[in-house]
Amino acid sequence: MAALDRFLHEQLDSFEPEIRAMADYCIDTSGKRIRPALVFFSGWSEAKVPAPGLVKVAAVVELVHLATLVHDDIMDEADVRRGRPTAARKYGAAAAVLLGDALFAHALHLASLFPTTEVCRAVSESTRKVCAGEIVQTMRRRTVGITRADYDRVIDLKTAELFRVSCALGARLGGYPEAFVNAAARFGRHLGIAYQIYDDLADFFGREQRIGKTLGTDLASGKLTLPLLFLRDRLPPDQRAALEAELEGRVAPRLEQRLVEMGEHGVFLAVTGEIEAQLVRAEAALLEHPDLAPAGHLAALPLVLRAQVAALG
Repeated sequence: MAALDRFLHEQLDSFEPEIRAMADYCIDTSGKRIRPALVFFSGWSEAKVPAPGLVKVAAVVELVHLATLVHDDIMDEADVRRGRPTAARKYGAAAAVLLGDALFAHALHLASLFPTTEVCRAVSESTRKVCAGEIVQTMRRRTVGITRADYDRVIDLKTAELFRVSCALGARLGGYPEAFVNAAARFGRHLGIAYQIYDDLADFFGREQRIGKTLGTDLASGKLTLPLLFLRDRLPPDQRAALEAELEGRVAPRLEQRLVEMGEHGVFLAVTGEIEAQLVRAEAALLEHPDLAPAGHLAALPLVLRAQVAALG
């Protein structure tokens, strides 16, 4: 992670002087760096110095992720990210849109510097899928006819895809056999799905000081996530109609009321059950490779997410 931090800050010189401070601001608010961790763990070796290729790929996926966060915060009208004002709040939405584009562009530039086209192809395809997921979600805001299949498709694209490619590229650059590359990719996908469901749950049950970003934005912006899907399907008709009016923006959101109803209808336990099911599938993907060092490191990550879920409760 120290090597990644140095590499990312070295990239600032590649940005035009007028926007270097803006790019630096985004890099410094990048948070937990889960996707780089997936790269490093999937390509793990016992060398004391991380392989330059792993560091570069970790930077690529982190820059793609940062770009999506910049755009997410614009669409959510969020004020806080990682305990600091969002880029949109600090620089304005118009400038933030273009800043996100610049981060995307530099990520693909770094990917193009690898000696083969595999990394650039994989990252560009994943970036397109991430953007497609965000577009679909944006187009469906203020829409109450969302199904569980619709939700699953969106989170598979917008979150799980970048987790998947991080693991796949890490294992590939680490020199591991194709069977493990595929297993790592499956692990990353299921972990990514679980993480997005957790993030959606934290929007209701987290504490802003701990989570480090504006909470309650999903209901306010009309985003029908899994907690709201489960609540919608458990409410009696009159209360369901009231919730749908809030999601459609016809009346002001009543977050406290919805939290009470989620407690009454067991939404928290239902959603955490879905997270656990995905974590079990992630762990199963590694079972055929118990002797490989990366498998042991990756297997620790579901335990971390389980602890985060428990902290919400």
